[in-house]
Amino acid sequence: MNIQYKTGHIPTAAQVIEVYDSAGLRRPTTDPARINEMIQHSNLIVTAWDGDKLVGVSRAITDFYYCCYLSDLAIRKEYQKQGIGKELVQLTKEALGPQVMLLLLSAPTAMEYYPKIGMAKLDNAFMIQRDH
Repeated sequence: MNIQYKTGHIPTAAQVIEVYDSAGLRRPTTDPARINEMIQHSNLIVTAWDGDKLVGVSRAITDFYYCCYLSDLAIRKEYQKQGIGKELVQLTKEALGPQVMLLLLSAPTAMEYYPKIGMAKLDNAFMIQRDH
């Protein structure tokens, strides 16, 4: 398997939906128009490809100078545990540079994963939940 990583290559909503559904990431995948808008309004996307098959996505919103919110990190189930997620996070951080902090909210099932790839757990986050 030869995984290729691309920064700034924007996948289609259908490709992203396949990855989210395979990964078990809870996103509004029954609403392709909403997924498309989520992709189009992100300003840093790093992807992993096996040939022409999208296998991983890092989708972030950032100012490129101080902070970045990594809103989605998803790897197709059959490609998990091969270092693809770790590489996507690393490439996202490299694209941001050393002055930018990277923040994410973890899915409950991934809480054990992020410390393994060098991310610190925080206790000082707050949220107003979306309506749907």
